[in-house]
Amino acid sequence: MLILNMEKLNDVQLAQAARLLTDVLPQGWPTYDDAMQELHECIIPGNTLLAALEDDEVIGFGGVLAPEYGGRVFELHPLAVRANWRKRGVGRTIVMALEDEARRLGGITMQLGADDEREGGETSLANVDLYDNLPERLKNFQPGTHQAGFYLKMGYTIIGVMPDANGIGKPDIYFGKRL
Repeated sequence: MLILNMEKLNDVQLAQAARLLTDVLPQGWPTYDDAMQELHECIIPGNTLLAALEDDEVIGFGGVLAPEYGGRVFELHPLAVRANWRKRGVGRTIVMALEDEARRLGGITMQLGADDEREGGETSLANVDLYDNLPERLKNFQPGTHQAGFYLKMGYTIIGVMPDANGIGKPDIYFGKRL
């Protein structure tokens, strides 16, 4: 597996990344054009996007957006790995490389938002009233099938929740990690 800055991808590989984003996160980028626009908006100076390639094919990618809070806080956005490459270290490798880049640039915190917006919900924070005893709900948090489980294994912790961010019972869960 090769990790490469996405600025160096050719047009075919960039198209692969856009299709991957649509396949993995269709709620955010339902069409190829939406995904391609997102990539063009993210692949700019100040942001770092890294792709994982196997045999010149994009099998995953992720990015860190330009820092906030005086250069100390970076946002991990987006992260996508092909379904047939999950649980093989691709996501972990990408995130670790992005964390290293954020550290190199002076970052001390990485943060991200992970929406629980699929129909029926995926985590124990979906389809409940988060205004009712949120601390207890966080204490008993269960990631279910949501990517939250991956981020928890990577050392991230829940640092906040925006109830109903994507509709009633569909929260955005914020994670953070000290680099």
